[in-house]
Formats: sequence, structure tokens, C-alpha cells
Amino acid sequence: MAQLDERPDAAAPEDSAHRHSVVVIVTRTGGFAGLRREWRVQPAIDDESRWIALIKSAPWDATAENGNGADRFTWWIRAQYGTRERTVELPEQAAQGPWRDLIDEVRSAAPNPHS
Repeated sequence: MAQLDERPDAAAPEDSAHRHSVVVIVTRTGGFAGLRREWRVQPAIDDESRWIALIKSAPWDATAENGNGADRFTWWIRAQYGTRERTVELPEQAAQGPWRDLIDEVRSAAPNPHS
């Protein structure tokens, strides 16, 4: 089941004074030997709108089936943009569609994109 935490500041507009701080962190745990990997991206200001669109396209409010099982991955995604912060934990089988797009983009853009 997906777990989410959203802390929007409804009073603060997402204007240029507030939006220059996009950060996305993807953490993968589990799999064989229970290894933990983490990727982090903070895009350049001129690329932030593309990243915000990726973040907003993910179904943050949807729930996912629990995917516990041997050697399965669990994905934890944290996204900050402007004054908003979103966090979700997903079982491996829920990491598809917009989630997979976001995960893959972060992994590709991270400074050390090792899987």
C-alpha cells in the first residue's frame, strides 16, 4: 500500500520567487541481499518546469497493493518543488507508468547513475 505525506503551503504561490528549488530523491531498498541505493537530482533552473511536470504527473494520492515478498524492491520517492513536498513508498509492482518515468529520469540525471 502506498503511503504518502504532503505538506503544501496553500498560502504561498508557486511563482518564480518560490519555485527555484526542485529536488527529487529516489531510494530503492530490498532485492537480493537487501541492498539500498539512492539517487538525488536538483535540476538547473531552466529545466525545473519539466521536472515539476514529471512530479505532478505521478498519482501521489492513489494507493498501491502491498508487494511484500522475498527479493522484492521497495521504492521511496521524495519530491520538493516550491513550497510543496511529497513523499511516497511504493512496492516494486506499483513502480510503473508515471512513477517509472520519474524514477528513471532521476536515476539517469543523478551525478552517479549506477543502478
